[in-house]
Amino acid sequence: MKTLVFATNNQHKLQEVRQILGDRFEIKGLSDIGCDVDIPETADTLEGNAMQKAKYVKEHYGLDCFADDTGLECTALDGAPGIRSARYAGENHDSEANMRKLLENLKEKSDRSAQFRTVIALLYQGEEHLFEGVVRGGIITEHKGTQGFGYDPIFVPEGYNTTFAEMTAEEKNSISHRGRAVAKLAAFLAGK
Repeated sequence: MKTLVFATNNQHKLQEVRQILGDRFEIKGLSDIGCDVDIPETADTLEGNAMQKAKYVKEHYGLDCFADDTGLECTALDGAPGIRSARYAGENHDSEANMRKLLENLKEKSDRSAQFRTVIALLYQGEEHLFEGVVRGGIITEHKGTQGFGYDPIFVPEGYNTTFAEMTAEEKNSISHRGRAVAKLAAFLAGK
């Protein structure tokens, strides 16, 4: 079984990706390789941040790696919070604070359409690859559900009446932005 490093310390993301990729690859997180550094994300795009993280692992540990960056992009806020999604309410804030700020900023807006976008950067066998997944939907006015993480309790994907946080992991993974990007990654890796 081939080993790949997923450049994350987020156990929710790691679990999602392991479920999607199945048992074809052994997926290790940063803690599994002894990396406890908070890898910088200083690029101004999701693509740039994802590649920056993957390159850090390759340069410092010599392992094939993939990394992701995800942003929630709200139409009425000109794409915000975007690349600042995890730190929307400030550097030391959490998901609750981020959701409160987003709901406050959308309070007077009639357009509540939004999309989650994930970009995965893969460094594999000396080559760089990018995979993108997008899911469109909208932001509701109050939290619903207890599953998932991040903005999941306030995001309803198009064609559904439930938030990501009200779905099972399998339901969410089958339609989510990360699920779609990882499916493209998996399809690519299946040919390797």
